[in-house]
Amino acid sequence: MPAIATTAQACGTKLPLRACVGIMMINRYGQVWLGRRAPKWFGPEALPIWQMPQGGIDRGEAPVEAAFRELEEETGAMSVELIGEVDDWLTYELPSDLLGIALKGRYRGQKQRWFAMRFYGPDAEIDIGPRNGHKAEFDAWRWADLDEAPLRVPSFKRGLYETVIGELGPLVR
Repeated sequence: MPAIATTAQACGTKLPLRACVGIMMINRYGQVWLGRRAPKWFGPEALPIWQMPQGGIDRGEAPVEAAFRELEEETGAMSVELIGEVDDWLTYELPSDLLGIALKGRYRGQKQRWFAMRFYGPDAEIDIGPRNGHKAEFDAWRWADLDEAPLRVPSFKRGLYETVIGELGPLVR
């Protein structure tokens, strides 16, 4: 079995990182938006994954443009204003058992630009259903305290979430 893991790791180092954005959407009460994803990579017995919105950057699109587009596609939220961003690209690598499976098998992980956006609309504006030809990313959503966010993502994303919270967390309060 170790030969298989070694082969997957070798293939994984050849795969690129996917360029994308992440959005910390903050409500007027200082809570962040979390969406529940179906555990497609971990099997039906896996615990639910709650995460902040994120998505790919289209060719020719600036990261901030992608952030507004992805937020609207995934949450329906349009009553937002940009209040901050992390200046550097943050990355995470997939564990070897997910290489070739997660991220459609085309990437070894992601490099992300993160943005903080203040949501000032009513909760009724949030609609996680499919839109604009894109399937729904989440099957439930909720507002949560900031310190809960890193506890709900897969362990390989935890460090990235802790960095995001360190950089953008002061904007929540």
